[in-house]
Amino acid sequence: MSNSTVRFMQGNEALVEGAIVAGARFFAGYPITPASEITEGMSARLPLVGGVFLQMEDEIASMGAAIGASMAGGKCLTATSGPGFSLKQEGIGIASMMEIPVVIVDVMRGGPASGMSTLPSQMDVMQARWGCHGDHPIIVLSPATVTECYELTIKAFNLSELIRQPVILLSDAIVGHLRERIELPDPSTVKIINRKMTDKPPEEYAPFAAGEDAVPFFAERGTAYRYHMCSNVHTEQGFPADTNNEVAAKLITRLHRKLENYADEITCYQFFGPKDYDVLIVSYGCVTRAAKDAEKVLNEEGKATAVLQLQSLWPFPRAIVADYAARAGKVLMPEINLGQLIDQVRLATDRPVEGLNRCDGAEITPRQIIEKVREM
Repeated sequence: MSNSTVRFMQGNEALVEGAIVAGARFFAGYPITPASEITEGMSARLPLVGGVFLQMEDEIASMGAAIGASMAGGKCLTATSGPGFSLKQEGIGIASMMEIPVVIVDVMRGGPASGMSTLPSQMDVMQARWGCHGDHPIIVLSPATVTECYELTIKAFNLSELIRQPVILLSDAIVGHLRERIELPDPSTVKIINRKMTDKPPEEYAPFAAGEDAVPFFAERGTAYRYHMCSNVHTEQGFPADTNNEVAAKLITRLHRKLENYADEITCYQFFGPKDYDVLIVSYGCVTRAAKDAEKVLNEEGKATAVLQLQSLWPFPRAIVADYAARAGKVLMPEINLGQLIDQVRLATDRPVEGLNRCDGAEITPRQIIEKVREM
């Protein structure tokens, strides 16, 4: 007998529930449209499960508080929108270098600067990948439904803990604010991953000595284990070595190798449509909803069309895109920006790839996709 619960929830609310189930017990944030419901939800939910909620003075402090709480052993969440996401970039870079698990939610809205505070966009895709300076690794997931807000939040926490890595959940104003039916599973049935702890005695422990999977082990804080955490290039003992070429190359290469080793766990996507198709629509986030509606109409017209929804954006799942694109004659990439991910799709395939773009604060509609495919 199933112990699941059926709810009618907003995307941001489902994200909060996913975070609680994943074990998040600390939140630091600052209200910002269209992500404020996450801050409000965590302020209500965390005290009920023994967690800590902090509204900080700004997004910079919020990111720093989340990093500090994670260093102390907690599972931590922070949430914002585009302008606040810009302010968090230095902290995300620090978390990448010091290998601190933390989940950062960006509910995208139009930009640049303060932009369009209440209107949707997908304009932060490249910022999510390259917003920090340096050649840093990053994981970015993107939900398209309320259920995916719940599920991908749990996945984000699991990946963050498994790989010792900040993970970005790139939502948008449409997905964050829409309400739809969701079936929440019994929390006891949800797979939860916690961080790996060392079994070495304190005198043999080095905080950045990695295992075979390139991921270092944690040690329990407040015990005999000693930590030195440094955002500079550092040795396995955690001390600065930023003028040592050999140490720098070894560290930065290992940071990227972590993600390569766990590529199968990171990569996630969905496919909709017939087995044989002439046109492949590659989508992510809220545009997937329009693409799926368009796919049904086009197939009824006899225009064989399929949709590949990318749920993991970075590392970019090039092999997956290449495989599905190889079965098509043409590829369409609709985005609510002027084309931030289309070049990655073009690099993955020799098929012609066309874009469909909006940057006026409005969503891409099924009708627009249908008309574009007819032209193609």
